[in-house]
Amino acid sequence: MKTWAIALLVLALLVGASCLVGVVDLFGTSLDGLMVLAVSRLPRTFAALLAGAGLALAGVVVQMSVQNRLVEPGLVGTPESAMLGLLLVTLAAPGAALIVKMSVAAGTALIGTSGFLWLARHVPRRDPVLLPLIGLIYGGIIGAAVLWLAWTTDLVQYVGVWQSGEFSGVLQGRYELLWIVAGVAGLLWLAADRITLLGLGEDAARSLGLDYRQTLLIGLILVAVIVSVVVVSVGSIPFVGLVVPNIVSRWRGDNLRRNLPLVAWLGGCTVLGCDIIGRLIRYPYEIPAGTVFAVLGAGLFLWLLHAAPRRANG
Repeated sequence: MKTWAIALLVLALLVGASCLVGVVDLFGTSLDGLMVLAVSRLPRTFAALLAGAGLALAGVVVQMSVQNRLVEPGLVGTPESAMLGLLLVTLAAPGAALIVKMSVAAGTALIGTSGFLWLARHVPRRDPVLLPLIGLIYGGIIGAAVLWLAWTTDLVQYVGVWQSGEFSGVLQGRYELLWIVAGVAGLLWLAADRITLLGLGEDAARSLGLDYRQTLLIGLILVAVIVSVVVVSVGSIPFVGLVVPNIVSRWRGDNLRRNLPLVAWLGGCTVLGCDIIGRLIRYPYEIPAGTVFAVLGAGLFLWLLHAAPRRANG
C-alpha cells in the first residue's frame, strides 16, 4: 500500500507541475486561465501519460514475443512501419479522417513487426545483443525507405513531425485517439498470463496448452494499435518500451500481471517528466520530450547492454 501511495503522490506532483508550467501564467493573466488549462495543459498532460504508458506496455509484449529484454517497438521497425502507412495514406487520401490514417498505420505497423519476428526466428539466441542490432538495421532500412518516399513526394516535413515525439501541438480535440491506449492496457492486463507464456518460447507455450500463434497475433495487433496511435498523435518516442519494462523487472521481478500497472505508471510518469524538463531547459522555448527521453534512454540502454548477460531472457 505504501508503494502505491508514493506512486500516486509522484503522479499527482507531475500532473500538477505539467498543468502549471508554461508561458501563460494561469493565475496572473488577462486570458481565461481555466480555458488554457482545459484546452491545452490538461490534454497535453493526459497525452504524455497515455503515450508513455502505451509505449511501455507495447515494449513488454514485444520483449515477451521474442524472448529478449533488449528489444522494444522502436528497435524492431514498428514506428517506421507506421510512418510508412501514414505516408501512403497521406499520398492516396490527404483528407482522410484521423481514425482512417491510424488504421492504415496500424496495419503497416503490424506487417512491419511481423517481418521482424520472422527474422528473429532465424537469429541465433546465444548472444542477446545480436537481435536488437538486427532490429536497428531492419528499422533503419524501413526508415530509409520512408525518407526516400517522402523526399521524392516533397513530404519530408511530415516525417519530421512523426519523428519528433513532442506535445506542444496537443490540444483538446486533437489527442483523444490516445485514450485507445487505456482500453488496450485493460486488454493486456486480462491477457497477462498468456503473454507470460509467450516469453517461455513456442515449444514450452504449446506444451502448456497455449495457442501460440493466435496469442502472438493478438499481442502484435495490440502493439501495432498502440504505436500507430502514438505516432499519429504525438510522434515517435524512442527507448520507452525498452527502458521502462527492464527497470520494473529488475525492481519487482517477473510477475507480469503484478508488474503491468507499474510499467504503465512508470512509462507515463517518465514521459511526462521529460516533457516538463523539455519545457524548462530553454524556457520559454521547448525541447521535444522525445529528444529528452532519447538522451536519457540512450544512457540507460548502454547500461542494459552491459548488464544484459545476467537476465537477457528473464
